[in-house]
Amino acid sequence: MITRESRLFLRRWLHNPMQVGAIAPSSRRLADAIAGQVPIDSPGWVIELGGGTGVVTDALLRRGLAPGRLVVIERDPLLHRHLVERFPHVRVILGDAAKLAEALRPLGIRPHSAKGQAVKGQGTGNGGGNGAAAGRVAAIVSGLPLLTFPRPLQDEIVHGAFAFLAPGAPLLQFTYGPMSPIARDRLKLEGRVARRIIGNLPPASVWIYRRLGESPKGEQLKAGSLRADSRKADSPKAAAVKARRR
Repeated sequence: MITRESRLFLRRWLHNPMQVGAIAPSSRRLADAIAGQVPIDSPGWVIELGGGTGVVTDALLRRGLAPGRLVVIERDPLLHRHLVERFPHVRVILGDAAKLAEALRPLGIRPHSAKGQAVKGQGTGNGGGNGAAAGRVAAIVSGLPLLTFPRPLQDEIVHGAFAFLAPGAPLLQFTYGPMSPIARDRLKLEGRVARRIIGNLPPASVWIYRRLGESPKGEQLKAGSLRADSRKADSPKAAAVKARRR
């Protein structure tokens, strides 16, 4: 049976396939894997870029994130209206992820300062009220099809996201491709695969990114090992071995 969300998603894909990026919404298994990487015990806002039909939004709420801490950015008017109706207690903003400062300004959420100090305000943790330390962003979850965007737009979105993230706070991005959807070296980020969802159609990976030097120690070692393995695989010596095997 085709759900209302699936029909809506397909309509938007037919209208603008490059902006939507997939012909079906993310599976519940993928959405749960993404939500499982969000540090909901860390105080601050959680921002979702590209809410779509609300699969990841629903997973975040089911995991226990307080609705008052969640902000969803969606640029498609029909999807925005759907999200507003489906999640009346969540702040859903009709806006562009590439203009994040403009979208978040009405909520009083400002880019993180150079000194690492968030704007002072009321409320911390996962409780009521606005549910977040004003100005502090604990995590950003991206459902955007970054690999279909031009490189300047990719960079604008990623730089804009990290302008708001508190030190050590992650940017989560899923992808259907085998490689990192974000250029880590060029953008000076650390990144690793947090989960692989083989059962998703198509199979997907959840990547977690932080600024250089801000990942927990265990994650830094793992990310460094992955980068080293990647460089070895691309080395001239490895290419010569592959050629001999042929």
